[in-house]
Amino acid sequence: QVQLVDSGGGLVQPGGSLRLSCVASGFTLAYYNIGWFRQAPGKEREAVSYISTRDGRTGYLDSVKGRFTISRENAKNAVFLQMNSLKPDDTAVYSCATVVPPPRDHGLEYLVPTNDYWSQGTQVTVSS
Repeated sequence: QVQLVDSGGGLVQPGGSLRLSCVASGFTLAYYNIGWFRQAPGKEREAVSYISTRDGRTGYLDSVKGRFTISRENAKNAVFLQMNSLKPDDTAVYSCATVVPPPRDHGLEYLVPTNDYWSQGTQVTVSS
């Protein structure tokens, strides 16, 4: 089956860490630009991070810079999002998706999902 499968969410205390996984089945993830998105209850979906294909260029939402790191492991056909120093405001359902990356010198507001593939969503809850 051609799909993206995410995992790694859970309940964590403020200041804790989680690593989210985005694993492709049925296609080669290395050939796609991948973004992570999140949506909290009552909030609009927002882009969190992305990683491009050729040069590995990455970008981050300002509020997660210095705390989150996106990376690829092509041997695992996967993209990861390492989330450190988690805050309650990070609580959301996180999904990965194929994307068109923003032009250079443009921010995540120009990150566009292709809507070819979306993962099912994994819940991240940051609470004491």
